[in-house]
Amino acid sequence: MEGGICGWLHPNTLTNYLAKIKIMTMKMIKAAIQGERGSFSHEAAEQMLPRCQVISCARSAEVFDRVENGSANAAVIPIENSLAGTVAEHADLLVARGVFIQAEFRLRIVHNLIAAPATSLKAIRRAFSHPVALDQCRDFFRHHPQIEPIPFYDTAGSVKHVIAENLPDAAGIAGRHAAREYSGKILQAGIEDDKRNFTRFLLIRKLPANKIKAGKGNDVSSSQYQHLIPPGANKTSIAFKLKNQPGALFKSLSVFALRDISLSKIESRPLRGRPWEYVFYVDFLRGDDEPARNALRHLAEVAELVKVLGIYPAV
Repeated sequence: MEGGICGWLHPNTLTNYLAKIKIMTMKMIKAAIQGERGSFSHEAAEQMLPRCQVISCARSAEVFDRVENGSANAAVIPIENSLAGTVAEHADLLVARGVFIQAEFRLRIVHNLIAAPATSLKAIRRAFSHPVALDQCRDFFRHHPQIEPIPFYDTAGSVKHVIAENLPDAAGIAGRHAAREYSGKILQAGIEDDKRNFTRFLLIRKLPANKIKAGKGNDVSSSQYQHLIPPGANKTSIAFKLKNQPGALFKSLSVFALRDISLSKIESRPLRGRPWEYVFYVDFLRGDDEPARNALRHLAEVAELVKVLGIYPAV
C-alpha cells in the first residue's frame, strides 16, 4: 500500500515548502492540469507553484499518467467544490494510482461573462461553459432570459472557443485568468449565485517506483512515504474498504474516537469494477504522529484495504 500526506498550509508555510521543492529539483517544475490554460486549475497551479510550467491535459487520466511516467513533476487537481461536492473521477484516481498528495489550496471561484473585445452585453445570445459553472450561475440566466446557457467541455475552453471563432453573439463563462490568457473582454464580473464558492485543489507527486502498487495490501507504515511529508503536517487523508459485516463501520470509526482524533470529512464512493462495494474517504486532523500511526494500524486490522492518500499541514 502506498501513502502520502495532505493538509492545509499557512500561505507562508506553503510558499516556503514549495520553494524548497523547486530548489531540490534545480529546474522549473512541470505541473500537469486537466483543462485549458486559463482555467481555474491553471490559476491554482500558479498559486501553489509560482512560475511553474503548466502542461494542459484533455483528460484527468492523462494528468495522472504524466505524473506517474515522469513527464510532469507534479499535478494540481480539483478534488472538491464547496457547492458541487467531490470530483468523483479524481477521488477514484487517487486510490488507483501511485501518487501522493503534498499540499492543498482553496481557490475562490468567481465566474465572469467573457466575450471578444468588440462585443457588448446586449449582443449576447449564447453563453458557453462547463455544466457545473452554468449551474452555479442560475440567477444570471434568470435575469437575462435572452441568453441561452450552452454546455461546453471546459470553462476556459469556452472563452478560447468564443475568441478564436470571433463569435459576435456568444460569450464564455470562466475566471479572469481566461480573459487574460485569450485577450477576452469581461462583460460582467462575479455572476456566480453564491459568493462562498470555493474549490479545493491538491498538489500531487509521484510515489517512488519501488513502493507497492496502489490499492494493494494494507501496509500503513509511514516509512512508505516519510520522506514526502512536508513540514508542519497535521492533516491526513485516507481511503479504506470494509468487509460487509455488522458493526464494521462503527469499528473503523472507533479507532479515531478512542484516540480523540477529529474527522473533518467522511464520505463513501462506489468501488470501480466491484458493484455494490464501497470505499470510504476520510480526512482527519492529525499528522504522522504516534496516535495517528496507532489509529491506522488499528484500522488495518478491521479493514480490507487502507491507503494513506496524504498527510500535510492544515490551514
